[in-house]
Amino acid sequence: MATIERYAASIAPGLADRVRRVLGESGLVALPTESFYGFAVAPFDEQSLARLWRLKGRSEGKPILVLIGGRLDLEPFVRSIPPAATALMDAFWPGPLTIVFPAAVGLSNAVTAGTGSIGIRLSAWQPLVDLLRRVGPVTGTSANREGMPPLRSAEEVQHSFGDAVDLIIDAGPTPDG
Repeated sequence: MATIERYAASIAPGLADRVRRVLGESGLVALPTESFYGFAVAPFDEQSLARLWRLKGRSEGKPILVLIGGRLDLEPFVRSIPPAATALMDAFWPGPLTIVFPAAVGLSNAVTAGTGSIGIRLSAWQPLVDLLRRVGPVTGTSANREGMPPLRSAEEVQHSFGDAVDLIIDAGPTPDG
């Protein structure tokens, strides 16, 4: 079974080190977001991206969301920031809004699904923000197999995926949708 680590603000630095180590070894982490649990891998690691696609049973043509800890994290992912995106960022970030940008040249098709665009979210949910500011950008696709409902707790992730996930961050049940 996957290791479950309980999130607490007081241990966020050490927890972030653990997440960074797992991601650095092409690992897969399940972590809570402001809606559901998501699967986090290093967004530039082709091996972990392929593992993520296999685990989810992801269909071709479906891009993978990237979670960032701050606006400065956009640079390696986007080719440009259109004025409409700037207005949306100013109005709704941080928050549960994914904004689609023109993807940076050379960004993996495993993230863009060949669309030429990339979905990015800057969350306001504190446990996730604490980790992302220390770890850096990660993927944030929902923790579920394609066609199945997203998972709301660390226990559901462990029950559904077991050893297929290297680390599960438990910050309690997520609020849904």
